[in-house]
Amino acid sequence: MSWRPPPAAQETGLNWRQRLGRWWAEFSLQTKLLAVATLVVSLMMTGITFIALNSIQTDARLSDTRFARDLGLLLSANVTPLVAEGNDRELAAVAERFWRTTRSLRYIFFADPEGVIYLGIPISGTSNSSELLLSRRLELPAELKRRPQNPLVRQHLTPDGAVTDVFVSLVNEGRDLGVLALGINPNETTLASAALTREVTVAVFISIWVLVILGAVFNALTITRPVKELLMGVRAIEGGDFAARIGLPMGGELGELLDGFNLMASRLQSYDEANIEELTAAQVKQQSLIATMADGAVLLDAEGQIVLVNPTARRLFRWEGRNLEGRELTAELPERLAIELQVPLETLLSGAREINDVRCSFGDPARTLRIVLQSVRDASGESLKGIAVTIQDLTREVELNAAQSRFISNVSHELRTPLFNIKSYVETLHDLGDQLTEQEKKEFLAIANDETDRLTRLVNDVLDLSRLESERVWTFEPMELRPAIEQTLRTYKLNADEKGVRLDLEVDAQLPLVRGNWDLLLQVFDNLLGNALKFTAPGGRVALRAYPWPDTCSLDPDASTAAHDDQRPSCALTSPLPRLRVEVADSGSGISMEDQERVFERFYRVENAVHTEAGTGLGLSIVCGILEKHGSRIQIASELGVGTTFWFDLPLEQADGDELRLDAERRSQPTGGMALV
Repeated sequence: MSWRPPPAAQETGLNWRQRLGRWWAEFSLQTKLLAVATLVVSLMMTGITFIALNSIQTDARLSDTRFARDLGLLLSANVTPLVAEGNDRELAAVAERFWRTTRSLRYIFFADPEGVIYLGIPISGTSNSSELLLSRRLELPAELKRRPQNPLVRQHLTPDGAVTDVFVSLVNEGRDLGVLALGINPNETTLASAALTREVTVAVFISIWVLVILGAVFNALTITRPVKELLMGVRAIEGGDFAARIGLPMGGELGELLDGFNLMASRLQSYDEANIEELTAAQVKQQSLIATMADGAVLLDAEGQIVLVNPTARRLFRWEGRNLEGRELTAELPERLAIELQVPLETLLSGAREINDVRCSFGDPARTLRIVLQSVRDASGESLKGIAVTIQDLTREVELNAAQSRFISNVSHELRTPLFNIKSYVETLHDLGDQLTEQEKKEFLAIANDETDRLTRLVNDVLDLSRLESERVWTFEPMELRPAIEQTLRTYKLNADEKGVRLDLEVDAQLPLVRGNWDLLLQVFDNLLGNALKFTAPGGRVALRAYPWPDTCSLDPDASTAAHDDQRPSCALTSPLPRLRVEVADSGSGISMEDQERVFERFYRVENAVHTEAGTGLGLSIVCGILEKHGSRIQIASELGVGTTFWFDLPLEQADGDELRLDAERRSQPTGGMALV
């Protein structure tokens, strides 16, 4: 089982290597190359110095070896006869003199052939005896025994330095007398030269690094630092920081380069500020456009989450005041609508389709929506960036289509009835004319004439309604309202007298001028007064009133009764703008609440319920259209068995400037509304 270091030690080693790697990565490529080059040069110089020092030391060792061998041969030649004679005293004297004459000798040993040292300088001695007595044994090299004629030289290390050992065999006339061993100290000159060489080598090594460091500092101050500053400035410009500047006081080409960079950055900053203003303006325009779109707009990201919602979409789905960013679209929609959009939305998110068109209805009352989902991709068209959802409220369009269909159906029905009657009676007269009495013929012709008048009224009403709904520009000018009211009364006076209905005019002699169209207002009075006579029984009363009024107001619940008692309806002041109020009140059968809600619809006739005189059912619709052109609205107050009052307000001539604002407000509201007073 092999040993593994603990996790803490492994982590420490890993952290150390990571820190070292991060530290090394902080240096630029130039710094790394400089450090490597310096290391290589210093190692080469160190190697050369080492080789030179080693050569010098080798020469010194060879010189010491030659000197030691020569010295050993010289001494052995002088002492061999003494050793042969056994003259130890003289031998000791000669050896001592020889040892004292040179400082190079470290020791002198004389040993017998067995290696027993019998004389050594300096080893031992006594002050009482001139003899040097030794009892140590010298381990003789084996090579010396094989070649006794050649001195043996070797070196060994001591605490005081390297010592050269010389072993010389003492041979006299072929007889082995023993061994002479000398110890030679190292040459001081050679040692001093080697020390000097080492010092010079170290000095050279240090000098190289000092010069490299000084060069790097100079390079950093004069070249590297400006280049680094320039690089940092370029990176800042690349990152969008166009305010970056380099403030180093440099001259020469580098100075021109830095000045050029600062000038370029200044121009880029100016362009960027101009572009930001343009982009901001474009963004404001785009946001304003989206916010003012008549259609709802929702922008989703690539995950189907909401990014942007315009006010129209918030109003359609009742999202006002809610923060919808980052929410799923299907989670915020009504359940029925979310179910219908789930599959089309998924097909776009998956890339199966680029566009989907969905029509659906939801809510109570039901609203019909057309929802268009369009993929938003990048310039290459490969990556899905989001989905644009456009919501069109088709409720009004659907209602208009339905109303148009009903209108066509009603017109066809209304036209078919009189045409059928006319055809029937004319055919009867044509086929059975000789069988009919003169009275019957006159009766048939009278019926055909009445049906023709009915058909004419219907066609005229349809044409009037179509004319009001066209893009025709009507002329409005200051006019007096009393003459128009009086003309209408004169027109219906004969009919009223025949029916026994009293017509009353309750108008001041001097009414302020109003801004209106004479022909259109005359048609309004004609329709309202005609309806009042139609539903008023003999002995009843119809009143036309006109008087200044601050603004449109609501009557109290007893207003209808008060109207028939020759009293003006009470109201609360809601606006300081002066207007002229016109009322048409009758004491007829009245209109029920159910009929009041529909009385302004096209082709709706109250006589269908009360079984009175026939009409086209377009009169009040025409009145609504005309008053809408005047910036006003028709109002109604009625009670069954009591009577009905219609009224409206017209702008005065001096209030025309203020009326422009009120007209715009009223046009934004549905026409044909009613106020129960």
